[in-house]
Amino acid sequence: MTEMSALYGRALYALAQETHKEEIFLTQLRGTLSILRQVPDYMRLIANRAVPKAERLSLLDEAFGGRVEPDFLSFLKLLCEHGLFLSVEKCVDAFVEAYHADHGIVRATAISSVPLDEGRLTRLHQALEKKAGKQVELSVKVDPSVRAGMRVEMEGIRYDNTLSSRMERLRHALTEGTLS
Repeated sequence: MTEMSALYGRALYALAQETHKEEIFLTQLRGTLSILRQVPDYMRLIANRAVPKAERLSLLDEAFGGRVEPDFLSFLKLLCEHGLFLSVEKCVDAFVEAYHADHGIVRATAISSVPLDEGRLTRLHQALEKKAGKQVELSVKVDPSVRAGMRVEMEGIRYDNTLSSRMERLRHALTEGTLS
């Protein structure tokens, strides 16, 4: 994350706090980012300084005016005006980090070879919250190369219970003679 995008993201969070709209901004940030990811050409157009600034700002008004909080739209326009629109994702990351820090939330990512059913997902989420002692925002990714088991990353720690890691531990135990 660039220092400038982190600064803008934290500034937006400070504004959201002042106006008591943290959850609204968080929802709008995620929704807007999702839309922008689906239309990368739009992002490049808004960031293109060869297009007159007034036209780019007008495009933002057309796309988001009346659909998002006015302060949030002003933030998007500010990014456009300062040539930082392509950094919007990093600004969102900084906003989310600040939000999570204030609300005692940690991020966790689970990687499994197959999609998890609701029951297993719920049990995993509860176990992670118990381990962290905090609210956990869990994202799940499917990666067929995992083969079997699951790998979880949370608070900078990797919990690896994949077949390959179990086989590696067994191999290590056999070569070190620690297997009983």
